[in-house]
Amino acid sequence: MDEHKGHETVPAEAERTEKQKELQERRQQIQQRIQDQEKDVKLLQQEVEVINISADNAVEDSEKIFTDLICLLQKRSSDVKQQIRSQQETEVSRVKELQKKLEQEITELKRKDAELEKFSITEDHNQFLQNYPSLSALSDSTHSSSINNRPLRYFEDVTAAVSELREKLQDILRDTETNISVAVSDVDVLLSEPEPKTRTGFLKYSRQITLDPKSANRFLLLSEGNRKATFVFEQQHFPSYNPALVNVCFEVLCREHLPGRCYWEVEWRGRAIRLAVSSNDIKRIGSADANLFGSNTISWALRCDQNSYTYIHNDVRFPVSGRVSSRIGVYLDHRAGILSFYSVSGTMTLLHRVQTTFTQPLYAGISLYQGSSAEFLKLK
Repeated sequence: MDEHKGHETVPAEAERTEKQKELQERRQQIQQRIQDQEKDVKLLQQEVEVINISADNAVEDSEKIFTDLICLLQKRSSDVKQQIRSQQETEVSRVKELQKKLEQEITELKRKDAELEKFSITEDHNQFLQNYPSLSALSDSTHSSSINNRPLRYFEDVTAAVSELREKLQDILRDTETNISVAVSDVDVLLSEPEPKTRTGFLKYSRQITLDPKSANRFLLLSEGNRKATFVFEQQHFPSYNPALVNVCFEVLCREHLPGRCYWEVEWRGRAIRLAVSSNDIKRIGSADANLFGSNTISWALRCDQNSYTYIHNDVRFPVSGRVSSRIGVYLDHRAGILSFYSVSGTMTLLHRVQTTFTQPLYAGISLYQGSSAEFLKLK
């Protein structure tokens, strides 16, 4: 009574009633949250069932399709084998028939030669002259002309044609493998993870990038295990050089496509470069200006100059602020449609972020200007 003298008080029963009301409201909130989450759990369980069913159907359908393809290849193999054997039999028969006729000619020639030899040893000169046969010139063989200068190749062209088919199928499988991998990686029931905040977080998604000599302009020198490109003033000669694939710009694409979330860093030197992600469908022959990374709708590029940055897409340019660094980090979330460029120098500074929808497989790429070089770094 003394310690709380003058304080406002309420009856315990009234306070209990008030608190009981708050307690009841809290319980209702909790029970509603339980009901909502139980619904979510059921939805997720249904989702698991749908995923499993969809995956099982995809596996079953894929196996059937691949089995059909294997059967088609086996049938084609059997047809080719049958054609070769049939042609082999025909050609062998023709050769043996010709051989038989030649052997008959040889027998007849030997008979004539024996007669002439017998006649040649007649001792009586008058008898020799009286009985000397009228010798006509030997007629040309009707068969030997078809044998002279015959090529040594027979079915080797068939092997070459089948090898060409194999190479075409390998190219098709390589391209479809990329599309299939992207389709599989695009299966995402839950929301994509947020973009990392630290370099350590980005490194979880680091990818080893190697440049593809087949796509390199011939004034680019590739080194460091095809991780570095340098602009040179002498054309390079790649063993796998294909003029139909080589870029008319001073550019090169990486060999690996970039599914899901990927991160890589590039160290650059010189006048300027363009760091890009691009579809592999970028045109190789035509106007250089239209084919530069960033100058079309299927590539996104950050131009790094000695004093500034510029973001370029569909030939539209946006100045980008930020301290110029010799090391640039690139983060791609293909599924979420996010592409971010970072300046990396002790700390990571966001230079530019793109939010879009990527509909094709993407590849890392670089475009070099005279006196420049760029290296995709090995990240730990």
